[in-house]
Amino acid sequence: MARELEPTIERLQEEFGLGEPYRDPAVGYFGLANAVFAIGDTFLEVVCPVRPGEPGARTAVRQLNRSGASVCGYMAMVQVDDLDGARERARAAGVREVFEIELPDIAEVHLHPADMRGAIVSMSVPRPADSWRWGGENWAERSVAGGITGITVAVEDPRAVGARWVAVAGGEIPGCTFLDAGARAAGIVEIDLKASDTAHTIRPQDY
Repeated sequence: MARELEPTIERLQEEFGLGEPYRDPAVGYFGLANAVFAIGDTFLEVVCPVRPGEPGARTAVRQLNRSGASVCGYMAMVQVDDLDGARERARAAGVREVFEIELPDIAEVHLHPADMRGAIVSMSVPRPADSWRWGGENWAERSVAGGITGITVAVEDPRAVGARWVAVAGGEIPGCTFLDAGARAAGIVEIDLKASDTAHTIRPQDY
């Protein structure tokens, strides 16, 4: 999540050699604008509140304000095989849904960050499994070699929160680690990626 979209896009492209992002007009529904970079078969999305009165934008602004930074971690989207099962596990854990969508090529739910802790978490089932609607048409042609290899989430009680994410997802989430937030605001504090054969760590709060 960024207070200013274009400077963040430009910096990511310059630092990591990312390609041209897809800009999805559908996120306007949430009061946001975005840019989605394809890295291998994974995706790095930057979103920015543009209509503060919309619920999604209000949530974004609150998260930015809590972080005290111009950019902060915001959301983790996890691909699962069985969405119904993930929803059942979320309900059993007392996790609320804040958004759901069912389309011919993807189905997903967004889970409440106050319940999952650390981020909004999306559980997504693309159809077919190697597609990704939110990357835009022909995303593979814009993709650079590499991929997102991990994220670090800062929270209170990282062991319990990590167990909740694993329980809802139905198994370990590769590369996802949790640490004690301490005096920091909770959130995604590191994103590990490999681009053009070079490993990088993005720390949103440093942008």
